[in-house]
Amino acid sequence: MDITPLFTITYGLYVVGSRSGDKLNGQIANTVFQVTADPVKVAVSINKTELTHELISRTGKCCIGVLSEEADMAFIGNFGFKSGREVDKFASMPYTLAPSGCPIPGVNILAYIDLDICKNIDVDTHTVFIGEVKDCGITGEGTPMTYSYYREVLCGKTPPTAPSYRSESYKEQKQKEESTMKKYVCNICGYVYDPEIGDPDGGIEPGTAFEDIPDGWVCPVCGVGKDQFSEQ
Repeated sequence: MDITPLFTITYGLYVVGSRSGDKLNGQIANTVFQVTADPVKVAVSINKTELTHELISRTGKCCIGVLSEEADMAFIGNFGFKSGREVDKFASMPYTLAPSGCPIPGVNILAYIDLDICKNIDVDTHTVFIGEVKDCGITGEGTPMTYSYYREVLCGKTPPTAPSYRSESYKEQKQKEESTMKKYVCNICGYVYDPEIGDPDGGIEPGTAFEDIPDGWVCPVCGVGKDQFSEQ
């Protein structure tokens, strides 16, 4: 079956905050949508392997933060490509707490939607949590980030646990074959270092070969070192 039509579905990007006791967590999600107006209910799809899934299942609460286009790849990498089981994602992140007690990042968030989960729907690899909106508010000004913006403008990758994950397209494979410059891919998050683009935000000028990057450079998405990259 040709699943190309599925790629035309539009998505936003969100930080889903969760909490159990003193444990705070947050992750990037792209499948959030309103399902009813009276009462107002919102659904979010979370992979069953995620810590977020565990915390929401345990407490029945979560808070959705609407991501701004101003968010950079380091911010997205912190919430999208690191596990809350291994790192405290809010350790160096300003945040506030929603009435539910779930965390809301203090930067790069335009609005929040606080949910009491009222129904869980098992969809194989994921659970769709449906929650009644108990509180919401505007926290910033700007343009909400779409999944398309993340992919096309920020050149972001999709983690395998995301509902919209797909393997390389034919076009991407051809681009690899036609490229004469060596690219390197992060083994952890899938970020691709392209010498033609470099990493200007990280101080690496366009045209810099991967071998010439200083040893102290780290992946702009997940923060691992050069030793965690492989030639693509």
